[in-house]
Amino acid sequence: MVLSPLVLSAVVFVFTGISVAGLMAAAFYPRMGRRADFDRRLNAIAGLGRAEPAAGAKPSDGLRRQQSVEKTLRQMEEKQRSKRRKSSRPTLTLRLQQARLKWSRPSYAAVSFIFGLITFAVAVALGVGLVPSLGFSVAGGLLVPHLYVERVRKRRFQRFSSEFAGAMDIIVRGVKSGLPLVDCVKIVATEAPEPVRSEFKTLVDDQVLGIPVSEATQRLAERMPLTETNFFAIVIAIQSRTGGSLSEVLANLSAVLRDRKKMQAKIKAMSSEATASGTIIAGLPVVVASMLFFTSPDYIGLLFSTVTGQIVLAGCAFWMLIGVLVMRKMINFNF
Repeated sequence: MVLSPLVLSAVVFVFTGISVAGLMAAAFYPRMGRRADFDRRLNAIAGLGRAEPAAGAKPSDGLRRQQSVEKTLRQMEEKQRSKRRKSSRPTLTLRLQQARLKWSRPSYAAVSFIFGLITFAVAVALGVGLVPSLGFSVAGGLLVPHLYVERVRKRRFQRFSSEFAGAMDIIVRGVKSGLPLVDCVKIVATEAPEPVRSEFKTLVDDQVLGIPVSEATQRLAERMPLTETNFFAIVIAIQSRTGGSLSEVLANLSAVLRDRKKMQAKIKAMSSEATASGTIIAGLPVVVASMLFFTSPDYIGLLFSTVTGQIVLAGCAFWMLIGVLVMRKMINFNF
């Protein structure tokens, strides 16, 4: 049975819509789920053991401390929301500071211009037309410096995350031995490896200028937007307002950070097979097409010389990209 072009177009449209809807669901549902889990945990913490005092009765110390913790958590939640809105699209200056690159805006513009000229020269040398060469130069000038800054920034975040638990252990031992928190932070600022040392040195400089410890740790979390630094800022803010055993709280935080590090290593080991499979599946068509191009150029040349072949090639590239993104989303665990 031969399908009419109208029926065939309708079938292709339906399957394309289903695929796009599935891709959007795979991309955005985990974020919505994590947001709902965060709100549920926050409400559970805020409402834990909540009890209304009787009429005319004075609230006990435990109830006052609980209300203070609840108020602090709400304020921290508001700050976290505003910080997430800012960190979703950090400015160029902030990204350069987080990457510890001593570049100014004019320097970044000069680097972008140089890469644009290099891309234009390479495209012209390869025989690409003038207009496509200009397009490639603009893309290269904007994309290459951006990717370099993001790579350096993420690598610095990873090094900080791997060394932060050790810094917490130093602070815990110092507090248990009777040293003030400020002195323990100074020890970390002089003895810890980079990039923890430089960030804690900035924290110490903020304290010298008269900034409270809770606000200085908040600035640390803004400079290093990681889950670990957010935990540290929340713990210091709650302890500075409600009191309690700082050494015990920081010891629990250090244990949580080390458990997170172990879980991250375990997830990486368990997902390594899926990562390798995704890499092989994504690279296999390119390798096979390259081999056919060198062995039978006339056979595979139809994909580039005919309109039908170009449409098929674009469709295959599009579906391969969707498959790679879905597999990447399946093995990318955020916790």
